[in-house]
Amino acid sequence: MNRINELFNRKNKNLLSLYFCAGHPTADSTADIIRTLAQGGIDMIEIGIPFSDPMADGPVIQSAATKALRNGMTLRRLFSQLESIRQDVKIPLILMGYQNPVIQFGFEDFCRRCKECGIDGVILPDLPFKDYLQDYKPVADRYDVKIIMLITPETSEERIRFIDGHTDGFIYMVSSAATTGVQKSFDGEKEAYFKRVNGMYLRNPRMIGFGISNRQTLETAYNNASGAIIGSRFVELLDRLGNPHDALQALREALDR
Repeated sequence: MNRINELFNRKNKNLLSLYFCAGHPTADSTADIIRTLAQGGIDMIEIGIPFSDPMADGPVIQSAATKALRNGMTLRRLFSQLESIRQDVKIPLILMGYQNPVIQFGFEDFCRRCKECGIDGVILPDLPFKDYLQDYKPVADRYDVKIIMLITPETSEERIRFIDGHTDGFIYMVSSAATTGVQKSFDGEKEAYFKRVNGMYLRNPRMIGFGISNRQTLETAYNNASGAIIGSRFVELLDRLGNPHDALQALREALDR
C-alpha cells in the first residue's frame, strides 16, 4: 500500500505536513532536512521542485526557489539526493512543483525515478484536470505515484466531487485563491468554505494549506480536515536560521502562540 494511504488509515486527525524547497538553503541540504523533520515527528513532507516562475507561491517560497536554482538544484540532482533516503525515512514524501521541469524530464521517467527513490505522491498545481485524467493518471498509477489535486474556495461542488471520485491519497484544500504566505487568522468566509467542504463527506481525506502559521490557523485546519500543511512559515525560518533542527523548533514555538 502507498505510504500516503497507510498514513491516513493509521492516523486521520491532527496530521502535520511541512513543505520546503529542495536546494534551499544550500544545494546539498535536502536529505538532511527530510531526516530532521521525520525524526522530529512530522507526519508527511512536501519537497518543492524549484522553478523560475512559481505562479501559486508567494514571495517567501519564490525567493527560496530562486536561491535553490542559483545553488544549481535540478530535478535530476534532486533524485540523486533522494536515492538512499528510504534507508531511514518511513513517512510519506511528496514532490511539489510545476509541469515545465517534469515535462522536460519526461513524465514516465519522472514517475520511474519517483518509484525508485520512494516518492509517494506528486503535486502539480498547474496541471489541468483533463490532462491529468487522459495523460498523467494512467502513467502515475503504473508506478503507484499518487497525483494530489488542489481545490480552492472558488471550486464548485460538482468539480470537487469529480476530483474526489478520480483521485486517491488526499485532497489539498487551499485556504484561499491567493498565493502561499503567512496569515494570522482565517476569516469567516474561509471557515464557511472549510465547513461547506467538510459537509460534503468526501471519500478522500483533506489537508488544508496556505496561510497556516500559528495556533489559531493550525487548530482551524485540524478542526476542519485531517491536518495542516505549512510551507512559507517553515521556509522563512529555515532561511533565517540556516538549519532544519532550529527551524522546526522555532516553528513549534510559533504554533503554540
